[in-house]
Amino acid sequence: MRTIFFLLLILYSIFLGAQTRKDTLYLMNGKVFVSPVLDTLLGGVTITDIKDSIQKLTIDNEELFSVNFSNGDIRYYYRYDSLIGNYFTRDEMIFYMHGERDAKKGFTAKGTFYGGMAAGFIGGLSGNFIGPVVPFAFFSLCGIPKVRIRHETISNPYFIDHDPYLLGYERRARSMRRTKSLIGGGIGLVAGYTVNFLIAQFINK
Repeated sequence: MRTIFFLLLILYSIFLGAQTRKDTLYLMNGKVFVSPVLDTLLGGVTITDIKDSIQKLTIDNEELFSVNFSNGDIRYYYRYDSLIGNYFTRDEMIFYMHGERDAKKGFTAKGTFYGGMAAGFIGGLSGNFIGPVVPFAFFSLCGIPKVRIRHETISNPYFIDHDPYLLGYERRARSMRRTKSLIGGGIGLVAGYTVNFLIAQFINK
């Protein structure tokens, strides 16, 4: 009787696991989409749009690393081919994508944002047309400093021993630095020009 009970429990667990699995798309840019796959023809994978279940979303095969189907099957779209720029093996690419994903979740680039804001403010405060040169110069240089990977941002300590993971983390982090630099520089530039205008109005009274 006890043996039958355990067998039923195991079967139920397997059934429950099969029910909870969903179609999962892993993109080359590190994004993950969990949505039912509707079609895999004509050079892309069509899924139900995550934001609007009525709409469909098609992702080109070139943008996909793999699709994990709810039935357990896995279809890989990425392949090693140096002629088209795919220099990593499939296993190395998995580490690279983990690095991108961890950087996206854990890297903040706050220093770059405030640095860009300060550079923009200084440029705007000059009050002339060359003001944008200052934040642009900061933008050009912000990707040079070494990226510090904080251990609390690493999803698995095992990843840190693999160079593709480090490369993926660093590239995404530098991209985030440039984005934050642009945003901060734009805000600072507007604030600088505004302050310059107010000062000029005050002096001319």
